[in-house]
Amino acid sequence: MPDPALCTEEEITQLIHTFYARVQQDAMLSPIFDAHVDDWPSHLVKMVDFWSSILLGTNRFNGTPMPKHIALPDLNAQLFQQWLKLFHQTAAEQSNQAMAEQACVMADRIARSLWMGYQISHQPDVMPEGLAHG
Repeated sequence: MPDPALCTEEEITQLIHTFYARVQQDAMLSPIFDAHVDDWPSHLVKMVDFWSSILLGTNRFNGTPMPKHIALPDLNAQLFQQWLKLFHQTAAEQSNQAMAEQACVMADRIARSLWMGYQISHQPDVMPEGLAHG
């Protein structure tokens, strides 16, 4: 549930910029992001808007993440788990732990939803698998 008192825009920006800097350095994730993100500054603005909408209820993000992720080739559970691992590590280092905890809850939901949608889209006749915890 969005809470305008949870955090500041600066705290969200710090979390997201630090997280995606790690993604860009990650051996597993960076090749995928590098192949599909042509303009990192614009992507970061969009991601800050996304997380501001989720955490603060600003409604600045308008887009449809599911089709963009479904269109990516060769994703697997390990990639989503690595994304979550980096997100949780980055969140744990933030000074605002109330924001970090809420962001992690939402990141878990988002990753699981995108992974389920991806599987259903790519293998509609196969029962989708969940993501392992932690």
